[in-house]
Amino acid sequence: MTSMTFGQKKFIPTAPEKGSFPLDHGGQCRKLMLFYMRCLRENADDNSACREQSKAYLQCRMDNDLMAKEDFSKLGYSEMKKNILIGCTGSVATIKLPLLVEKLHQLTDFDVEVHVIVTEHARHFFSPDDLHEAVTLHTDEEEWTSWQKRGDPVLHIELGKWADLLVIAPLDANSLAKMASGLCDNLLLCTTRAWDPAKPLLFCPAMNTRMWQHPITATQIATLKSWGHREIPCIAKTLMCGDTGLGAMAEVDTIVTKIRETLLQQR
Repeated sequence: MTSMTFGQKKFIPTAPEKGSFPLDHGGQCRKLMLFYMRCLRENADDNSACREQSKAYLQCRMDNDLMAKEDFSKLGYSEMKKNILIGCTGSVATIKLPLLVEKLHQLTDFDVEVHVIVTEHARHFFSPDDLHEAVTLHTDEEEWTSWQKRGDPVLHIELGKWADLLVIAPLDANSLAKMASGLCDNLLLCTTRAWDPAKPLLFCPAMNTRMWQHPITATQIATLKSWGHREIPCIAKTLMCGDTGLGAMAEVDTIVTKIRETLLQQR
């Protein structure tokens, strides 16, 4: 390292030995830092996809006195793990699934794991390639292919045991009617039929205004709410078909806020 002279004073720059975030001269945490940086590169600098790598790197720095020891909750992390199950039905509002998943992974109150159940018609409205890479996607076919013999786990039962919360976003008119009647002819409806009533189930209606205004809709929603399920009400806007009125799924930010509030109540 060369010295530099400014006026009459000779200045030799040196790296700080200690400080708020001193350099790792000994390389104690270099390997973990490289793992973290590689994760960021592979995920377009999305830090939410690299939480475990960043935590391991910071823990190493704290263990080697390269930074002050802090509770991870003060650094934007949470030690609380929450399993969120999303159900999507055959409404065009399913196009918002990738955004919903992305927003859930940005929650800092919890370390979240997200699984998604899609009905056959819901698959028409999104591409699995658009989902966050950490998401696990479940389809009707998996319900049958995952079971081969007596004693094998039953998917809709296992998902119900795994999840801390189920949110159906969107819940279309057809699935609403089936759910209120107790029908269970696909993976999602089997999961709702076997759902533990002690766990929260949120649902977000989404349908054309004329469907929403049909008298049976209010009756079916009241049935779900009488079972303890929680409605995230639809909103009025110009729908995909061009009609304007009630029936659009709640905004993604509203849904995420309700999920967060519900999970915080479980603490």
